[in-house]
Amino acid sequence: MDSRLILVSLLIVFIQISATWARTNTDDATALVALKDLWENYPPSWVGFDPCGSSWEGIGCYNQRVISISLNSNSFSGGIPPSIGNLSKLYWLDLADNQLTGTIPISNGSTPGLDKLTHTKHLLLESNRLTGSIPSTLGLLKTLEVVRLDGNSLSGPVPSNLNNLTEVKDLFLSNNKLTGTVPDLTGMNSLNYMDMSNNSFDVSNVPSWLSTLQSLTTLSLRNNIINGTLDFGAGYSSQLQLVDLQKNYIVAFTERAGHDVEIILVENPICLEGPKNEKYCMTSQPDFSYSTPPNNCVPSVCSSDQIPSPNCICAYPYMGTLVFRAPSFSNLGNSSYYISLEQRLMQSFQSQQLPVDSVFLADLMKDSNNYLQVSLKVFPHGRDRFNRTGISMVGFALSNQTFKPPSTFGPFYFNGEQYQYFEGVYAFRQKRRAERATEQSNPFANWDESKGSGGIPQLKGARRFTFEEIKKCTNNFSDVNDVGSGGYGKVYRATLPTGQMVAIKRAKQESMQGGLEFKTEIELLSRVHHKNVVSLIGFCFQLGEQILIYEYVPNGSLKESLSGRSGIRLDWRRRLKVALGSARGLAYLHELADPPIIHRDIKSNNILLDEHLNAKVGDFGLCKLLADSEKGHVTTQVKGTMGYMDPEYYMSQQLTEKSDVYSFGVLMLELISARKPIERGKYIVKEVKIAMDKTKDLYNLQGLLDPTLGTTLGGFNKFVDLALRCVEESGADRPTMGEVVKEIENIMQLAGLNPITESSSASASYEESSTGTSSHPYGSNSAFDSSAGYPPSTVEPK
Repeated sequence: MDSRLILVSLLIVFIQISATWARTNTDDATALVALKDLWENYPPSWVGFDPCGSSWEGIGCYNQRVISISLNSNSFSGGIPPSIGNLSKLYWLDLADNQLTGTIPISNGSTPGLDKLTHTKHLLLESNRLTGSIPSTLGLLKTLEVVRLDGNSLSGPVPSNLNNLTEVKDLFLSNNKLTGTVPDLTGMNSLNYMDMSNNSFDVSNVPSWLSTLQSLTTLSLRNNIINGTLDFGAGYSSQLQLVDLQKNYIVAFTERAGHDVEIILVENPICLEGPKNEKYCMTSQPDFSYSTPPNNCVPSVCSSDQIPSPNCICAYPYMGTLVFRAPSFSNLGNSSYYISLEQRLMQSFQSQQLPVDSVFLADLMKDSNNYLQVSLKVFPHGRDRFNRTGISMVGFALSNQTFKPPSTFGPFYFNGEQYQYFEGVYAFRQKRRAERATEQSNPFANWDESKGSGGIPQLKGARRFTFEEIKKCTNNFSDVNDVGSGGYGKVYRATLPTGQMVAIKRAKQESMQGGLEFKTEIELLSRVHHKNVVSLIGFCFQLGEQILIYEYVPNGSLKESLSGRSGIRLDWRRRLKVALGSARGLAYLHELADPPIIHRDIKSNNILLDEHLNAKVGDFGLCKLLADSEKGHVTTQVKGTMGYMDPEYYMSQQLTEKSDVYSFGVLMLELISARKPIERGKYIVKEVKIAMDKTKDLYNLQGLLDPTLGTTLGGFNKFVDLALRCVEESGADRPTMGEVVKEIENIMQLAGLNPITESSSASASYEESSTGTSSHPYGSNSAFDSSAGYPPSTVEPK
C-alpha cells in the first residue's frame, strides 16, 4: 500500500478516536475556540480544544453540548464573536460587565449571529460599550425570558417586533441612546420588569399599552420626554408595584381609588408647578428591611462568635452574599419573596442531602447596577459547625448554581466568606476566655485618679472623658451630629471645649468588649503617634458605655475617593502620595510601635485622607487584642475583609506582618484600577495576573485601569511589580513594609516627585517613641471642616 495512503488512513482513524474521546460537540468546540482566539485574556483554565471535557471556566455543558456561557466581569475587550450563534443548545449567555465594543452580531447568509440562538432564555449583555442598533431579528428569539442590553451606547429605534417576545419577564434597555417612539410592547404578557430610562425617545404621551400588561410589577421610563396625563385607571395590572416616570413632562395625574402602587413623578411639571406635598412628588426610601424570623421558638443566648439559627440553636454558620442581577419585583419590603427564597434554598440543600439545618436572610441592598444583594447564613445540621466536607458541598451548590432561586429573583451569583470555625481553631481562644473570666467584669471599677499605676490605664497623649462631657459636645448624641454608623456603632462629629473637632465612636451593645480588653486597647492606641496613623484623643468608660474619641480627618476614606462618592479626583501622582503615606503608617505600626502592631484589616475604607490628601491608617484597634508572647507582637482578632485576606492565613491560621503586606498589595492594585478586590465574583489579583504582559505598554493592563488616572504614569510598571510581590502566595516571598516604603519612594522619583518634600521620611515623621513624652493632643491648631468614616469598621455616610 502506498505510504501516503497509509498515513491518510491513520490520520482518519486518529481523528475518529479524538472525536470519540472529546466530550464537546465539534461545532460547539469550534465556536468556543474562535472566541478564545479573539479574546486574549481568556481564563487560564481554557486549555486545549475540549471545553466540556476540560471544564473551561464559565462554560456549562450537558450531553456534550454547551448550554451556558457565564463570563461576566472579565474585562474582555473587542467584539462579540458571531460564532457564538453556532451554539444551538445555548440557553444562557452572560457577557455583562465587560468592555465589549462593536455591534450585536446578526446572521448573514452562512455567517452566524446571536439571532440564531433559538434556545436561549437569558441574554445578558449589559454594562459594555456596544454600539449600533438593536437587531430586529432578536424579535425572533421567542424563547427569551430575560433581556439586558442596558448600560451600552445602542442607538436608533427599538425594533417594532420586540413585542413578539411573549415569554420575556425582564426587559432592560435603559442608559443607551435609543431614539424614535417609545416601543409598543402590547402582547408581552409575561413582562414583570421593564426599564427604558435615560434614552432619547421622541416626545410622546404616556403609552396606552401599559394597561394591557397584566403581569407587570415595575415600570421605569425616567428621564425621557413623556408628556400629557398619566391616567392610572382600573385597567392596570393588579400586580403593579412601582411606576417611575420622574424627570419627564407629565402635567396631570388621574389615579384610581385605593391603589397601593408607588408612583414617582418628581421633576415633572405637575410637581414643579403644582403642590409639592403630593405623595407622588416626593421620593421615599423603600423599606428594604427583612430578616428571617425564629421558627416558633425563643432565640438562645449564645456564646461569643456563635449565632442562634432560625431554629434557635447556637452554631457557627457559613456566610456570604447572594447577588441577584435582574429581580422582577420592586417592592423589596415584601417578605413573601424572601420566604419563598428560603424555602427554595432548603429544598435544594435537602434534595442534595447536604448537612444544613436552616438558612437566615437579612441585610437587603440594591447597588449602583440595580443588583439586589442579600446576606445569607447557612446553619449546620446536628452539630454547632460545619466540617470541611460540608462547607465544600454547600459552597459548591451556591457558587456553581446547582441551586436555582425562584424565577422572580432572576440570575444570581454567590460571594462566600472564609469559614473559620473548624474543630480546634478556637481551642486557644476558649482557654484564654476561661483564664480571664474573673477579670472581665469591670477592671476599671477600682480606678483611683490619685494613683499612677495598678489598674489605671497607662495613657500617653490621650485622656479620659466623662459621659457627661461626651453628651455635652455631641448635643446629647443629636441626629445633627450623627455622621454615620458601622459595625462598631454610631459616629458623631463633635467639637471639644478647646475648639478641636473630633470624631466620637459610641459602641453598640453587641460590639462591646470586656473591660480589661478595652483598657488594654486604649493603652495601646494611646501610644501610637505618627502623622500617617489616625490618633486616639481620648475615651469614655462609664455608665456601661465604651466610647473612643479620634482626631477628625476631613476628606473621608480612600474608598470614597476611588468610587467617586467624595468628589475628590485622585490622579496618578496623588495616588502615589497616598500609597507612600499608607505604607509609612503601616511600617510604623510594624517596626516602631511598642509593642509592634499587626493591623489585620488594611483596605481602602481604612485609609483616610486629611485636608492635604495625606493618607492616615485607621482601624488598627477596637477589636479584641491577642498578645503573641513569643514575638512581643499585638495583633487583633481576625476580622479581615474578603479580597484582602492573606491566603497563607487560611493554611496556618496565623497572622504576621506579611499578612498586612499582602493586603497592602491588594490596596495598590485597587489604587490603579479603582475596582473592589472582589467585584461580581472576580478577584482583582487574578485579573491582573491574567491580563499582564510585560512586553507590552503598561503591561497590557489598560483594560483594568481607572480612566481618571491620567495619561502620564511615571513608574507605573515598577508600581505593579511591587504590588505583585506583595501578593505572593508565600509570606516569605513578600517584602517588609519598610522595604515597600523605600521602593515607593523610588517610584515617586520616577514620576517626577520628591518623596522627601511630599512627606517626611518614616523615621523622621515618627513624632515620638513610645517611651518618650508627648505634646498634648489638644495643642494642635488643625481645623477640620468635613466628615469622614472612622475606624474600626465601615462607616457608611448617613
